[in-house]
Amino acid sequence: MKEIFAAIWSYRHFIVSSIKNDLRSRFARSKLGALWMILQPLAQVAIYALVLSRIMAAKLPGIDNRYAYVIYLMAGMIAWSLFAEVVTRSLTIFVDNGNLMKKMAFPRVCLPIIIAGSSLVNNLLLLVTAVGVFVLIGHSPSVAMLWLPLLIGINLAFALGLGLILGVLNVFVRDVAQFMMVVLQLLFWLTPIVYMPSIIPDRLRALLEFNPMMHMVIAFQDVLLYGRAPSIAGLAVIAATATVLLLFSLILFRRSAPEMVDVL
Repeated sequence: MKEIFAAIWSYRHFIVSSIKNDLRSRFARSKLGALWMILQPLAQVAIYALVLSRIMAAKLPGIDNRYAYVIYLMAGMIAWSLFAEVVTRSLTIFVDNGNLMKKMAFPRVCLPIIIAGSSLVNNLLLLVTAVGVFVLIGHSPSVAMLWLPLLIGINLAFALGLGLILGVLNVFVRDVAQFMMVVLQLLFWLTPIVYMPSIIPDRLRALLEFNPMMHMVIAFQDVLLYGRAPSIAGLAVIAATATVLLLFSLILFRRSAPEMVDVL
């Protein structure tokens, strides 16, 4: 493990420059540039809000703002978009960069770190935009937002650990990426982003408790919508899960790295 972290630190300038290049390349010759990073999640929020706002707004007692459901949606989408982007891009990170891995000598673990860094920048831009929208619709930021760095860090660690595991497995079994795209769509609807947990029957809600992203999304909603501290128990669940996934992913990656280049 020390060797992996030492390698990441030694190649920190390579990682930072690669993140910059990744962001530039994604929007090369695009007139809107970085705006595309936030337009898609905002468009999703707008669609769900237009369709479900009147139905779901009544399920948010204690919130006077008429746009409470929009804030609820955006808070959930901020949490989900970081997780989904890191996992989705990590699925094929080694396959897509197979030629690079064969031609250049650099720590392969830098690749998922670059993905995580690029996705984090995207997410921070979305967060800043969302807070600006909240202010415009009369929902002022609260002191509870000081929890956001911790929430984002835990969310990123969880996504990176899961993404690295799946990315390694996908090198050897290419069906993993296709299967996980379906799972991610299912997981989105098993996470209370569009709806509230209170509308789910108690028996089903107990099953949803096993979904770590449910705790993550609720934590963001607590902070951004209700202006209160997130549940420590919920955070502990996803933090513990993220720690286990990260450790396991590093062990799996270290043992599989020599074989990955041959397979690719």
